[in-house]
Amino acid sequence: MGNVIFGMMVSLDGFVADRMGSVRRLYPEGSLGANTELEESIATTGAVVMGRRTYQMGEPDSYAQSYEFQVPIFVLTHTVPQQKPKQNARLRFTFVTDGVESAIAQAKKAAGEKNVTIVGGPTIARHCLSLGLIDELQLGIVPVLLGAGLRLFDQLDRQIELERVRMSEEASITYLHFRVIKE
Repeated sequence: MGNVIFGMMVSLDGFVADRMGSVRRLYPEGSLGANTELEESIATTGAVVMGRRTYQMGEPDSYAQSYEFQVPIFVLTHTVPQQKPKQNARLRFTFVTDGVESAIAQAKKAAGEKNVTIVGGPTIARHCLSLGLIDELQLGIVPVLLGAGLRLFDQLDRQIELERVRMSEEASITYLHFRVIKE
């Protein structure tokens, strides 16, 4: 069985969005280019879990044609949308209303031997970390200081020990991979 992985781009001072809520400085035009980190993530992911806000940030009907992860997607939500988005043979949506543990369990089953990738923001990351659901954190450190905004790891409910398992660099981004040490 694969790992449950959460990954995100973050500024050097720990922000995932600036004070206006923009992520533009973390994803500058052309900065990801031919990105082997992303390519590896796509190849090793068997299912995705995402929050409703992340799902709605994109164009849901375009996921079937253009989303990089062409795998089953489990969307955490309180209310299932009336109209289901377009799907294809590989990418299908399941809307999960009974909590993140259920979404992760369903995604693990769908992923088989591959990884489950959690896509979303700080709220889903903190929640999954506090429940012990994440096996690995993958952070892309962008060389910018935002000074204020939305922090990734604010208000964790406990101390979490990590072990660095890998580090790489592409363009100006430093990628850090940490295994979450479970108690």
